[in-house]
Amino acid sequence: MTETIRIIGIDPGLRRTGWGVIDVTGSRLSFVGAGTVRPDEKAELALRLCEIHDGLAKVLSAFTPDEAAVEATFVNKDAAATLKLGQARGVAMLVPALAGLQVAEYAPNAVKKTVVGAGHGAKEQIRMMVSVLMPRAVFDSDDSADALAIAICHAHHRGPARMRLAAAAR
Repeated sequence: MTETIRIIGIDPGLRRTGWGVIDVTGSRLSFVGAGTVRPDEKAELALRLCEIHDGLAKVLSAFTPDEAAVEATFVNKDAAATLKLGQARGVAMLVPALAGLQVAEYAPNAVKKTVVGAGHGAKEQIRMMVSVLMPRAVFDSDDSADALAIAICHAHHRGPARMRLAAAAR
């Protein structure tokens, strides 16, 4: 019998951090859950990071994933915004790591290429393809759809990703 692996994908952000959980059995993908952690935008940065931490910790407790994948931060023209996003991404990586999960990282273009077939797909294309790949998927934001896409990307690349993580740990 083929083992089922539960994967959480996380799309980090300071205003909205999307999460998506899927089960992978062989080559079959099944939707488990998705949502968005929405910290108080008026709160100071440290409190917003705490809210992201607490929200993701609740999701991990509720869904008990086996593996995690997080989207890598791309550098944009606003260095301060990139730095702040990097802090949210650090929390998004810390929560599953504290739960004992290995955390894989994928560039946005790799996620889009895996799910849409092109490295520069639009948000609408990602939503549509996630719905095609998992017809029962329900998501409350583009961020949760992106998180499901990250989980799907990891499902397709998890063998090579696990080998890279193991090599890096040595």
